[in-house]
Amino acid sequence: MAVHTLHPVGSPPAPPVRERTSHLLLRAWCVFVLFQALAGVGWVHAFGNTITIVVTVVSALVSIAVWVSVRPAINARRLPWFVLGYVAWAAASILWSAWPGTTALTWLLLAITTLQGLFVAAMLTWKETVAAIAGALKWVLALSLLFELGISIFVRGPLLPGFILPAEKMDPIVYWSRDNLFDGGRIQGLFGNANLLAVVALLGLIVFAIRFTARAPRRVLLVGWFVLAAFLFVRAGSATAYLSAAAVVVVLVTVLLMRTVNRPGGRTKYYVLYSAVAVTGAAVLWFGRSVIFDALGRSSDLTGREGIWQSVLERAQQHPVIGWGFATPWLPWDPMFDGWIVDHGETVMQAHNMWVDVFLQLGLIGVLIIAGIYIAFIWRAWFFAIDRPRFDLRDDRPYSPLTLLPTLVATVLLVQGLAESGPLLLWGWLFIVMLGFKVTQSPLVGVGPAEQSLAIERGEAVSDAA
Repeated sequence: MAVHTLHPVGSPPAPPVRERTSHLLLRAWCVFVLFQALAGVGWVHAFGNTITIVVTVVSALVSIAVWVSVRPAINARRLPWFVLGYVAWAAASILWSAWPGTTALTWLLLAITTLQGLFVAAMLTWKETVAAIAGALKWVLALSLLFELGISIFVRGPLLPGFILPAEKMDPIVYWSRDNLFDGGRIQGLFGNANLLAVVALLGLIVFAIRFTARAPRRVLLVGWFVLAAFLFVRAGSATAYLSAAAVVVVLVTVLLMRTVNRPGGRTKYYVLYSAVAVTGAAVLWFGRSVIFDALGRSSDLTGREGIWQSVLERAQQHPVIGWGFATPWLPWDPMFDGWIVDHGETVMQAHNMWVDVFLQLGLIGVLIIAGIYIAFIWRAWFFAIDRPRFDLRDDRPYSPLTLLPTLVATVLLVQGLAESGPLLLWGWLFIVMLGFKVTQSPLVGVGPAEQSLAIERGEAVSDAA
C-alpha cells in the first residue's frame, strides 16, 4: 500500500550554477587581447617599441598556453585557408625581400595577430565574443577621453609620444595629443591619430547598438557608452570614418529589408536596389569628390594620398607578380623606407590604401589572396546576417542582432581600406580573422559544438576539454 511521506521527491535545493573562475579569467584575457589590438599604436606612443614588442610576444605565448590547456572544439575542415595562405605567402617573401629585416619583424606581428584572432574566436561563443569586443572598446574609448582630458587640464598644451613636452612649436603631425578637447579641434585619443580614433569610435557605435538591441545587461549604461562613442566619433572628424558610417547605414538598411522577405525570389528587387545605390554612390563620390571633401574640410586628393599611391605604384610595377617583400607597416628606420615618401617632414609608414600596399609588398599574388579573404568573409557574413537561423524543419526562429556584426565590420574595413592600410594590421586584421573564423566554425548563434553557450558560460565545457 502507498505510504505517505513528508520527504520531497525532487533534489534538495542548491545554489544556481555559476561561471567558474577559470572561465571568467579566460574571458578577461580575451578582453585584454582585443584591447591590445584596438589600442594599436597607443602602446608604442606610451611605452615605446621595445616594451610593446615584449608585451605582444608574451601575450601570444600566454594565448598559446591557454589554447593548449583548454583545447576548444574546432572543425579542422573549416579553417580560414585564405588567411593561412596569406600568412604563408608573407613568410615566403623573406626569400626575395628587399627589406628582409623589416619582413621578418612585421611578419612576426602578422603571425601573432592572426593567432590572437583565431584564439578569441575559438575560445568564446558569439555572445561572449561581442561582449568581449564591447569590453575592450569601453577601455579604449574611456582611456582616450581621459587622456585628452588630462592633457587639457594638467599639460595645457601639445604632448609628444613618450609623455614628452615639446621644447618648441613643431608640426602637429608629430604630436601624440594636440590639446584640442576644449577648443573644438580634432582630437586623437590614445592613438595620436584622429582617423584611427574615429574608426574605433564607429566600431563602438556598431557594437554598443547591437548589444542594446540584443537586450544585454545594463542597457542604460550601454546608452552612455554609445553617447561617448558618438562624441569621440564627431570630435575626431575623419572624412573616411564619415564615409564608412554612411556605408554602414546603407548595408544595415539593406540587411533589415532582406530579413522581411518570406517568399522565394523576393530578395531580387532589394539586390537590384542595393547595387544601384552602391554604383550611384561610388560615382557621386568619385566625380564629386572635390565638393564632398571640401565640405568635409579635406582636399580632393584625399590629403595627399593620390601622390602617395602614385609613388607606391611606380615601385610596385617593378615587381608586379611577387612584390618587394612583406612590410606591414613600413618601418621608418629601414633604409628602403627612410625618406622614400615624406609627409609633413615625417617618413610615411603605409600606402594609405590596403590594395596598393599589398600590391607593393606581395605583388599580384598577394592581391588575389587578400581578395579571396574578403570575398569569402563577405559572402559568409552576408548570409549569416540575412538568413533566418535554421537547422531543422522549424523556420520561424527569430533573428539575432549579433549576426549583424560581421557584415557591418566588413563594410567599415572595406571603406577604410580605400584610404588607409589599417585593415592589414592590428585590430583590422584581427577582426577579419576572428569574425571570419567564427562564422565558419559557428554559422548559427548558440548551435553546434563550438557554440555550446550554456555549457561554456557555466564553465562546464572548459572542465570537459581540460
